[in-house]
Amino acid sequence: MKQMEVLAKHLKQGEVYRRADLKKWSTSVDRHLQQLVKDGTLEKLSGGLYYVPKRSVFGKAPADERELISAFLKDDRFLVMSPNDYNALGVGTTQLYNTRRVYNYKRHGEFKLGNLNFDFVRKPYVPSKLSQEFLLVDLANNLKHLAEDQPALLENIKRRAKELDPSKLKELVKYFGTVGTKHLFSSLSA
Repeated sequence: MKQMEVLAKHLKQGEVYRRADLKKWSTSVDRHLQQLVKDGTLEKLSGGLYYVPKRSVFGKAPADERELISAFLKDDRFLVMSPNDYNALGVGTTQLYNTRRVYNYKRHGEFKLGNLNFDFVRKPYVPSKLSQEFLLVDLANNLKHLAEDQPALLENIKRRAKELDPSKLKELVKYFGTVGTKHLFSSLSA
């Protein structure tokens, strides 16, 4: 069996692979990857990151966002969110944003993975899941970057903070809040 066939045999539909993961099945991995991309078996997502398209009745399905980011970071400890998530807080945010933010421990900057753009933000603390408390702290952290009525939003953040779990909020402010956010929330508890 040819090496490229051996490599192709190990690829599973819907999976994301790093070039380094595929080296064990090929001595000419770059040439084989190039051929597999050319024949449509693989899609190149970014430097060293490949996806085996999953076929559906609608054509090729995109890579699973969580799997894509996990392969890119080589880590499962991250949280994906959008500023659109703030709208669920009921504090008056109504804008829609075309961005996905990835809080993580490893990478910082804007990256395009396949046809998706992500803003990776490295933080020393990343919660495992979205919560109302996290969203409120993150909203306070990013208030100046939003196209909203900021004074009104600030008052609504203060009001909403009183309705949420104070211990969770305090912990998230301590580990995730910026200096301005810590000041804002400390003035609320005083």
